[in-house]
Amino acid sequence: MKRRMNNIFKKDGRSFILAIDHSAMMPSPDLKDPGHVISEAVSGGVDGFLTTYGIIKNFQKDFGNAGIILRADGGISAIRKPMAPMDSLYTAEDAVRIGADALLCMGYPGSDTNEHTLKYLARLATDAEKFGLPLGAEMLPYGFEKHEGIDTRSVDLMSFACRQGADFGADFIKSEFVGGEEFKKVTENCYVPILVLGGSKAKSLEEIFTGIKDAINAGSSGIIMGRNIVRQPNIAAVCAAISAIVHDDATVEEALKMV
Repeated sequence: MKRRMNNIFKKDGRSFILAIDHSAMMPSPDLKDPGHVISEAVSGGVDGFLTTYGIIKNFQKDFGNAGIILRADGGISAIRKPMAPMDSLYTAEDAVRIGADALLCMGYPGSDTNEHTLKYLARLATDAEKFGLPLGAEMLPYGFEKHEGIDTRSVDLMSFACRQGADFGADFIKSEFVGGEEFKKVTENCYVPILVLGGSKAKSLEEIFTGIKDAINAGSSGIIMGRNIVRQPNIAAVCAAISAIVHDDATVEEALKMV
């Protein structure tokens, strides 16, 4: 497992993962040419990719030596309103067969329809261990549900959710960055690395770089970001700038000059 973790996390213990798994759930015109996106990101210094079974199978040569994380769950479509609950789709054996270095699934503690993700997270943890595969868990309190009177993205709830993912057996966590400096409460309460997600909202490069820098300063081990990168016209340059922030402690100003 350590060798495969080294394909995701570098010697400094940090990682920059490009998420290109959203086309399996929603229309994604920015991923109409996955090979181009992958090649550009690799040339920019991305450490790895979170992606789909089909993309891994069909674009092997484009990944080069980058790490590959298979999205293990899904089975939903954004064209259905509301979307159905997610489910576990792929096993650790499937991931090994297709050449992935790790698996990642959702974890939605507290949600009405998707709390069963915690059960398949636990099953995937034991399944992955048999094959020496790391498992990541995207831990989001209440999933994407809105509940009156509950701040579903509070620091305390996010801290609990991330720790719960580790306790269920995840080797690393994908989490939303909340609370600014208070995010340290989340990272300090979780004994496995936390990678911060990028979110779907369109942001300026300065906003993106500032968020990454702030997350690392608060104890994050890096990022898993997708749409805010692949929608850029200069993917390679943006990836190089992000890699400089994550691995070389570049400032936001230095990163902006690289784009």
